[in-house]
Order: sequence, then C-alpha cells, then structure tokens
Amino acid sequence: MEEFEVSDASKKTKTIYISTIFSITLVLLMLGVLGLILVHAKNLSNYVKENIVLNIIVDEGAKEPDVIQFRKELDANPAVKQTEYVNKEVAAKNLTQDLGEDFVNFLGYNPLLSTVDVYLKADYANNKSIDALKATISKNPVVKEVIYQSSLIDMVNKNINTIGLIVLGFAAILLVISVALINNTIRLAIYSQRFLIKSMQLVGATKNFIRKPFIFWAMLHGLIASFIAILILLGLLYYAQKEIPEIIILRNYTEFGIVLLGLVGMGIFLTALSTTFAVSKYLRLKIYDLYR
Repeated sequence: MEEFEVSDASKKTKTIYISTIFSITLVLLMLGVLGLILVHAKNLSNYVKENIVLNIIVDEGAKEPDVIQFRKELDANPAVKQTEYVNKEVAAKNLTQDLGEDFVNFLGYNPLLSTVDVYLKADYANNKSIDALKATISKNPVVKEVIYQSSLIDMVNKNINTIGLIVLGFAAILLVISVALINNTIRLAIYSQRFLIKSMQLVGATKNFIRKPFIFWAMLHGLIASFIAILILLGLLYYAQKEIPEIIILRNYTEFGIVLLGLVGMGIFLTALSTTFAVSKYLRLKIYDLYR
C-alpha cells in the first residue's frame, strides 16, 4: 500500500514537472517569436533606409580622374555606405534595355550625363543629414546637381517610426503577459508542494535550505524549456527562409544569437524568481492556511 502511494505521488510530481516545462516552453516560444519579429523589423527598417539613393549628376566637362577622386572622398564620408559610378555610356545602355529600343540612334546623340549613386547608412537616411551632405557635395566642381526625393524620405521615416512604436507597445504588453503566465505556472506547481514545504519547516529545516532544491529544479526546468523553445524557433526560421528566401537579407546571426541567449536567461531568471516568491509565501503561512 505504501509503495503504491509513493509511486502515485511520484507520477503526480513528474506530471506537474512536465506540464510546468511545457507551459514555460510555450511562453518562451512566444517571447522568442516576438524577439525575432523585433530583430527583423529593425533590419527591415535599416534595409529600406540604406536603399534610399542620392543621385549626383556629374558635370559634363568633368574629367574621369577627378570623378574617381570625388568618389573616393564620398566613400570616406561616415554617412555613406557605398557609391556606384554610372557613366553616360552605361546609363544609355541601361535606359535602352528599359525602353526596348535604341534611343541614341534615334536622337543621333547621347543626352544622358554620368552619375554617382550614393547609398547612405541607416542612421543618416533623413532629410537633415542629407541636406548637410548635399551642401558639402555641391561645393565640388565635378558636381552639376544633387537629386533626392525629400518627401519620400520623410514618408519612409514617419512610417517606420509609427510601425516601430506599435511593435514596441505590443512587445511590452506581451512581455508583461508572459511574465504573469510563467509566474502563475510556477505558483501552481509550488502549490502542490505546499504541505511538503511546511513539513520540512516544522522539522527544523531553515528557509534557505528549503528554498534551494525548489529553486534548483525551477532553474533546470527553465533551462530545458528555453532549449526546447530555441529548437522550435530555429525550425520556424528554417521553414520561413525556405518559403520566403528574400528574408535572408534581414538575417543577422549576432542579433539572433542575442535573442536566443536572452531566452535562456529569461527562462532561468523568471522561473527562479517566481519560485523564490512562491516558496517564501508558503513558508510564511500558518498550517491551517494551507487548506484554504
């Protein structure tokens, strides 16, 4: 009879542990997905900003060595990510391909001018920085005109800022919900052990001695749950990149690594903290309060 009771209690404990790990895994998975969305949103924002082009029209009388030197100066500018020089012959060839007919033969001459296309770094892709850069560039004698769409840049930045605020607000709400869910899951698991906690206290065990094994197992469960959540996230990432190959441009292994390590830290920290509070609660209760 006693062996049956021990076996039954052991099964119940294992069931509680498994359900706790499963619940924590789901919450951490939700946090991981949110983290990846934030990382992708940031990288997408940078990708859009860094594809805004500043077209510099080269003066027709400018010599090739002067244009090459000018381009080197642009590449050295901290606001510039990269530059691309398109001479008038290449520009005519590209336009002919777009139009589907040779307009140079039709006109008898090439009306296009050489250009230097400038791609800015994301932090400088705003009208204030571009105006300052334009003022500097325009002083160079090889430059005839600097062209960019200020209204488009304003619209891109405003939309990105609005979307960023919405995503951050959603992230904050989801984080609070996730912490609450993990806390409630741990509290329910500790609730089933309340009589064991009080029994250990009654036989003279110190509070720290009682807390230690519960915190250890909670941290272990958090670690296991985080690893399971990471495996699922990696599977989702692999599937997403297989279905949408274009998102590979948004991939950043360093940031992804930070998100995954953050999940491990979050799983261990939250489970340990919730367990500490839950065990402390039952250590403070009187025996008759345990039945309520």
